Amino acid sequence: MSATKPGSPRPEEVIVALQRQLAACQRQNNTKAEDFGKSSLSQNDKKGAFKRKDAVFREKVEKNGKFPPESGRYVLYVSYACPWASRCLAVLHLKGLAKHIEVCSVHPTWQRTRPADASDAHAGWVFVDPDKKDLELHNSAGWGKYGVGSNLTKDTVNNLPTIRDVYETQKGKSTHTFSVPVFWDKKTNYIVCNESSIIIEFLNSEFNDLEGVNKSLDLSPSHLQAKVDETNAWVYPTINNGVYRCGFAKSQEAYEEAFYQLFDSLDRVDDILSKSRYICGDQLTMADIRLFVTIIRFDEVYAVYFKTNGKLIREYPNILGWTRELYQMQPIQKSVDFWHIKTHYYTSHPNLNLYGVVPMGPRGLKANRKRNRVDDIFLVPHGREKFASK
Repeated sequence: MSATKPGSPRPEEVIVALQRQLAACQRQNNTKAEDFGKSSLSQNDKKGAFKRKDAVFREKVEKNGKFPPESGRYVLYVSYACPWASRCLAVLHLKGLAKHIEVCSVHPTWQRTRPADASDAHAGWVFVDPDKKDLELHNSAGWGKYGVGSNLTKDTVNNLPTIRDVYETQKGKSTHTFSVPVFWDKKTNYIVCNESSIIIEFLNSEFNDLEGVNKSLDLSPSHLQAKVDETNAWVYPTINNGVYRCGFAKSQEAYEEAFYQLFDSLDRVDDILSKSRYICGDQLTMADIRLFVTIIRFDEVYAVYFKTNGKLIREYPNILGWTRELYQMQPIQKSVDFWHIKTHYYTSHPNLNLYGVVPMGPRGLKANRKRNRVDDIFLVPHGREKFASK
């Protein structure tokens, strides 16, 4: 038998690695749908195309309604990694609602939510103790080491260990995914809504009478609503969900279809932003918020992890300037946490990245190592003042 080359893994290490990979694949691909389910990885059609399912909880906060706008009554469960949850955080901070609505934030690395049950393969969002500085988590296949970062909380409302447990308090109402955001009513112990597009609208309009709320800001102005709706109608399927359609595609055909649509739409966005300050004209709207949460994640995650490598956002001059302007708005910047973003995507899907290695990106270059910041490219002057704005 020939000797193992220096630096090569020992045979027993290779066997352990293969066993772990096989176990992860069996859990994520071969488990019955009803046992696995509850995550975005289980939403593909027969052609391998990713088909996101609609959220189940779709009620609203509204004046004189079942869930009226009251200070201290509601909780927003989020992951700072999740673009859908982050759009809610952005609106919450823009409207000045942080002192009225509590926020609970999970760890970015998905964990087995029923680790004692070998037949239950679900991996998803979990809470950790942010004060436990020696915490060491692994991905659901057992690889990697991930500790405590910024913007983490326990479940301070229900004291539950996982988002799955939050959903499973809702007896008699089933959901196909244990997702975030979750808008929770403390008074009735009920999930009001888990559809971000609904949550951001009632955050924008229904809490204006509370103390300190920025009631002068309307992200869904009536005179632009038709244009906002028309923009969302193509931005959502081709960009917001388009990156996921690329990343979670299980056939070349499905991937390429999503890829072409994505970059056609990014070209369209860059053209629009060459003529107007914001995506629907001279006023910041909900369409900007919905687009921003995908764009801010694009170069650091999607271009690599989801194979959306046609062009980087930094190669689109108008999109880049617009992204810089929005990121430099402090309420929006509060919704962005690159540690959460990069840690989640690169560590939570063993079928895409078994060992959970997180790419360094530009911050790993020698000139950037002292600052160790991901967001430097978004902090330089944006130049969008050349357009009129409201």
